[in-house]
Amino acid sequence: MGLEAVVNEIREKGRREVEAVRVETRAEVEEILKDAQARAAEIKLSAEEDAGRAAAHITNQEASAANLIVKRQVLNTQKTLLDQVYSASLAAVGDLPAEFHEKALTDLLKRAVKEIKKGVVHANERDVPVVEKILGETKSLSGYTVGDPVTSPGGIIVESNDGELQIDYSYGTFLDEVWESALKDASDILFA
Repeated sequence: MGLEAVVNEIREKGRREVEAVRVETRAEVEEILKDAQARAAEIKLSAEEDAGRAAAHITNQEASAANLIVKRQVLNTQKTLLDQVYSASLAAVGDLPAEFHEKALTDLLKRAVKEIKKGVVHANERDVPVVEKILGETKSLSGYTVGDPVTSPGGIIVESNDGELQIDYSYGTFLDEVWESALKDASDILFA
């Protein structure tokens, strides 16, 4: 075999090896690309899941905050309405006819004398003449005198002569007691 034939054979062998390396390299590159694409898809899926969880969490937080704001506004409105009912009730009691107040004051004074025998009776400006009349007509109340008027829709406040004991029989005090004991029922009736 001649030199030229050996050179051609070496060239051909080199080309085959180069082609084999190219084929092998292409296969490796394709495998690397497939792996990279698979990893990228996994990362993307994981990121989407994380973003979905974060979005759901934020949405839940915002919904909870909005619900809390609405609940606070409802409670504030209910409190305002209850305060208005309380004020209207107190005003309505104060606006009752004079006969009611005279009977109520008589009963309250008779009740007070059982606890304080002698003392000073305070009433609102409107009821002072009625209290003076009742004290003048009722012997069991002779130990009482009329004191300075108080700001109240009605009722009396009786203070012992020495100032150590005081009984508050004002309409506001009675309404407060009823209000405290019946507030839940009133709230249930108004807002159920």
